Amino acid sequence: MSTASDTQRREHGPGAPPSPDMVWIHGGEFIMGSDAHYPEEAPARRVAVDGFWMDRCVVTNRDYECFVRETGHVTLAELPANPADYPGAAPDMLAPASSVFKKPLHPVDLNNPYNWWEYVPGADWRHPRGPASRCLPDHPVVHIAYQDAAAFAEWAGKELPTEAEWEFAARGGLDRAEFVWGDELTPGGKQMANTWCGEFPYHKRDNAGYEWTSPVGAFPSNGYGLYDMAGNVWEWTADWYREFGHAENGCCTIRNPRGGTREASFDPHNPDFSFPRRVTKGGSFLCAPNYCQRYRPAARMAQPIDTSTCHLGFRCIRREAA
Repeated sequence: MSTASDTQRREHGPGAPPSPDMVWIHGGEFIMGSDAHYPEEAPARRVAVDGFWMDRCVVTNRDYECFVRETGHVTLAELPANPADYPGAAPDMLAPASSVFKKPLHPVDLNNPYNWWEYVPGADWRHPRGPASRCLPDHPVVHIAYQDAAAFAEWAGKELPTEAEWEFAARGGLDRAEFVWGDELTPGGKQMANTWCGEFPYHKRDNAGYEWTSPVGAFPSNGYGLYDMAGNVWEWTADWYREFGHAENGCCTIRNPRGGTREASFDPHNPDFSFPRRVTKGGSFLCAPNYCQRYRPAARMAQPIDTSTCHLGFRCIRREAA
């Protein structure tokens, strides 16, 4: 028999939060994925997750600096690439570098992302736009590869969320809603997240004054009190990428699902420079109505674990028995 204390524990968490910046996500059932958007989101299916604590905001540069100062961690973007991993690559492509967005001056072919991405030597979490730039303490840390996010999580006594945990939390109690705040992109004309306003990638209208990332918490939180679950930066999850069509299906609710295997996560269309891929969620400040409408909780992207970019960060969770 369920008691009042059981209900309190399920809805408000098992005691005090592990840290003041974490929110209890009570868990439950929801419809994960979507049959109405990009093919990698389908099929939608019923999933259940147990309760967990989640960071209210993405990890900031200030947070990451504390971690680096204490541990001496060096991110992947700050290290030269291993030539054995990239046979035939030019030497300058092996220098410490990361991918940075460069806004074209005119319309370009949207089928070729190299029209707006550059591999920039010296770009890293301290220098998000290149070696002459500086990070802002209250903005999301970026240029973080998967191993860098996982190392921070271990240091903090936390973990990275599964894709199912992340999506349940992002929905904020609005099961099947289009966005984390409801079904309208800009309700009453209000911009609800740091996404691209205008014609991507060459023309951007004013978006509350943010050309790139915005400070964490600059836009409204979702129903669970979580910020930036749409836009600003993509977020790593712990799951290896796989197509949902290859996932378990059936008449019953899937509980606490995990992604595929490392071996199955490779990109079959890119055999020469293929690395295993993890799922990232949430979209970023580069997502736009005319390109990459992935500022939705169901949206997902396969991200090679050897890759860091100027629009990719993370947040952590801590699991507790609910």
